[in-house]
Amino acid sequence: MSKKVGIMGGTFNPIHNGHLLLAEAAREFLNLDEVVFIPSGNSYMKNASSILEGDVRARMVELAIRGNSYYNLSRMELERKGPTYTCDTLAQLRSQYPDNEFYFIAGADTLLTLESWKNPDLVLKNCIIAVAVRGMGMEGQLREKAMWLTNKYRADIRLLPVRYVDISSSEIRQRCKEGHSIRYMVPESVFAYIIQNNLFSP
Repeated sequence: MSKKVGIMGGTFNPIHNGHLLLAEAAREFLNLDEVVFIPSGNSYMKNASSILEGDVRARMVELAIRGNSYYNLSRMELERKGPTYTCDTLAQLRSQYPDNEFYFIAGADTLLTLESWKNPDLVLKNCIIAVAVRGMGMEGQLREKAMWLTNKYRADIRLLPVRYVDISSSEIRQRCKEGHSIRYMVPESVFAYIIQNNLFSP
């Protein structure tokens, strides 16, 4: 039986409420059957020295999505050796679940940088891109970019009528280093885990 599956990828270093709000808005608007959170393995686009171990990031995702029957965690990128590429992840999902319809859920910055990813044509071939655009003051630019990608790659891009939430993992890490509170920026269970394990402290 085919399903409409949302994909939330990222380092989740740490996962925060912005990720969860975006996932829930996409699930509701697109009527998704499931949203799968996929922590990245060895991301070729990030400085590995600042990224926590995969098991730790996966644990924070587990804590964040606990209790939501629509949400699941996948360790597929953590278990893959070598650099992590979204095109490979989507190709693997498409091969394993050929009847499913995949929606890659992302913030607006993804739309602007997607052509710099490895094999953007394969990314756009294997999924529908669902992007939050409101509240960034650049809706016109993003709509133009969506049109460009649609025409160039025959892509299917859905602009979500949901507000972008300006919380970033880098801001959370910086606040931890400076001894400032991150409460309400992350789920309470994730907040407790970060404090208990002294994560991101100087």
